[in-house]
Amino acid sequence: MARRPTIAIIGAGFGGIGMAARLLQAGFGDLTVFERGDRVGGVWAANTYPGAACDIPAPLYSFSFAPEPGWSRRYPPQEEIRGYLERTAERLGVLPLVRLGTEVVDARFDDAGRDWVLTLADGGVHRADVLISAAGQLTRPSIPPMPGLADFAGTSFHSATWRHDHDLTGRRVAVVGTGASAIQFVPHVVEQAAHTTLFQREAPHVVPKPDRVYGPRLRTAFRRVPGLLALERLLTYLRLEWRAIGFTRRPELLRVAERMNRQLLTAQVRDPARRAVLTPQGAPGCKRILLSDDYYAALDDPAVEIVTAPITRVLRTGLRTADGADHPADTIIWGTGFTATEFLTPMTVTGASGRELSAAWRHGAEAYLGISVAGFPNFFLLYGPNTNLGHNSIVYMLESQFRYVLGAVRRLTRTGEALDVRPEVQRRFGEWVQGRLAATVWARGCTSWYRTASGRNTQNWPDFTFAYRLRTRRFDASNYTAA
Repeated sequence: MARRPTIAIIGAGFGGIGMAARLLQAGFGDLTVFERGDRVGGVWAANTYPGAACDIPAPLYSFSFAPEPGWSRRYPPQEEIRGYLERTAERLGVLPLVRLGTEVVDARFDDAGRDWVLTLADGGVHRADVLISAAGQLTRPSIPPMPGLADFAGTSFHSATWRHDHDLTGRRVAVVGTGASAIQFVPHVVEQAAHTTLFQREAPHVVPKPDRVYGPRLRTAFRRVPGLLALERLLTYLRLEWRAIGFTRRPELLRVAERMNRQLLTAQVRDPARRAVLTPQGAPGCKRILLSDDYYAALDDPAVEIVTAPITRVLRTGLRTADGADHPADTIIWGTGFTATEFLTPMTVTGASGRELSAAWRHGAEAYLGISVAGFPNFFLLYGPNTNLGHNSIVYMLESQFRYVLGAVRRLTRTGEALDVRPEVQRRFGEWVQGRLAATVWARGCTSWYRTASGRNTQNWPDFTFAYRLRTRRFDASNYTAA
């Protein structure tokens, strides 16, 4: 190569926009960002359900190189985050490079040409020297397969594809799932519906959300006082980072979340029997700890029924559970999360010598630093395997990855090489990750989207975020083969 490479980025959320901005700032302008949606923003453009908001404080849920002084509150709503990403993409010159409404369905490394050939959903073809996936983990809605799905006579949709044209007023609504999305939209459903049936598999740990409004004076200070917003970001980071000790080393420290959960339940749910149903049984932190001030209060409504029996069938008029009971509904909302452990599917990725990524990951997704996969030259992942967090901001992790990938691009520009991580390097890193995960709270026996069907945790980073930043502070070519 020995020239400035052509670069393709898949996805225009936080990862794709930030990576493209950093590449542009470094002088790599021959790049294209492919976004299957009709606007930039990734998960924050796709998820528009009522109540959608961030559960990481805004000063840290934004790029350090593109600070935002105008957040309305500490935990901003979806529309503000999407707007921030759109403004940032425009201001940093990324927006003109984004091809909206363009899905990559196949990516194949050409052994002869030493580049990547992308096939698009419209039949088009695009070639690039470097392929960067910023598709994320929370982009493909998951609706569990069950008998009768096609038989339902009412309206059914996933929370990630919310039907804003469907008025819930006066309806009998079934909500399936009690994860991070559900606890945000359930209060809005309860407020409108005549009756809400909530199907709960496991009660989550819900703790108060320490939200507050950023008033005009504080927003003005963020804009005008040098360093104030950066200080707010640093203090936010430090307040969150210490929690890694509880998630990764001393799970017993997370008992404080259990106490907070019990206090919130007692304060907002009057009926002791209902409180018992909503009381989590697993270790706090094993499943994602959720933030809400109004979820339990909504479930205290007498027009809400909580069902814990497993759903066995979708009926024409509702849902049937394992205890034989039928639960009538004219609307079903699936708050059942995403196919996070499948990562890049349904896109097909084929590396050197025809090796398919699905085959390489048949026992669970794995990548060196969550970024590089052996056998897939000049291919880099953002928010890849084992880079998710339970305690801090993924944007911080992404910025670590931006620097590392940029170092790799600079290296291959100088040498003209195709960079492929050594299999033994990837294997040692994977063994270290899985060994560390065995001592974390996520290994405490609960079922969660962090784990594959076989029980392998392919999602979470088992250490401090600053430890990850140290590991990715520079690109080390000795860990890669070059051809």
